[in-house]
Amino acid sequence: MIQKIGILTSGGDSPGMNNAIRAVVRAGLRYGLEVYGIYDGYRGLVEGNIVKMDRKSVSDIVNRGGTILRTARLREFKEPEVRMKGIEQLKKYGIEALVVIGGDGSYMGAKKLTEMGINCIGLPGTIDNDIASTDYTIGFDTCLNTICDCVDKIRDTTESHSRCSIIEVMGNHCGDLALYSGLAEGAEMIITPDHPIPEEEIMKTLRTMREKDENKRAIVLVSEKLFPDLKAFAERVGRETGFDTRYDVLGHVQRGGAPSAFDRILAARMGAYAVDCLLDGKGGLCIGLVNNKIVSYDIYEALALPRDKHVSMLRLIDILNG
Repeated sequence: MIQKIGILTSGGDSPGMNNAIRAVVRAGLRYGLEVYGIYDGYRGLVEGNIVKMDRKSVSDIVNRGGTILRTARLREFKEPEVRMKGIEQLKKYGIEALVVIGGDGSYMGAKKLTEMGINCIGLPGTIDNDIASTDYTIGFDTCLNTICDCVDKIRDTTESHSRCSIIEVMGNHCGDLALYSGLAEGAEMIITPDHPIPEEEIMKTLRTMREKDENKRAIVLVSEKLFPDLKAFAERVGRETGFDTRYDVLGHVQRGGAPSAFDRILAARMGAYAVDCLLDGKGGLCIGLVNNKIVSYDIYEALALPRDKHVSMLRLIDILNG
């Protein structure tokens, strides 16, 4: 049976990562394992930035956003010789297995390490909710609530001036944040990579709204990267629809803040389950939440799953806005 495990966070930070770290450390110690924190993601692994952790190491972190282990991106980790340097660092400490918290890029690194003899379990730590093998990723719910809080505040001035507010949210190439926040906020229009709307149709729809009610206000939620120049797009909306138009890019405020209760519990469940998998001698797996049950998938299988979670949401939005 393994005696020593490590844990690292990789890629973009997300609220709830600390809760997952705490769960892995506390569960590992409960089973008599030594647990080591690896700082700065895969880069810290390669550089040997590794520290033994105890119960106190993870005390009073449940309400903190970000990650106490810090995070970084290391594109060179895809090279076998770079991964071997990380394995050599693990061997110095006698670490036999890893828990990796991050997104799909982090998952691939975990799978490759498993194939090189170090069992790894991946936890879905990303605000984007872009991992198809889980209904929700750690950090998504907190980010979603942050977006809703911001949009609520923008709505006040939008209604006061009968404006059209175009609000860009994060998500990388996944539209779940825009989709879910748009539904929660009753947005007049939601534009995502899964639900693109031609600009001419956007203008026509908003122009019709304005013509029917000159006091109408409109909230438009858009995923990042869809409009490279959001200012220019907003100006066009103003010219062609008659709306007094403003735009807001919410930015990195969406990543921060104390994790929601949902994310704290999700991270705890997933972290403890990851330790169980390692104790069972499993590796190359990622953990997910499906129909409120904690499950595991082979990482290659997980990354190949289609992203179809948005379909039912779009139908609901059509019904409510129809």
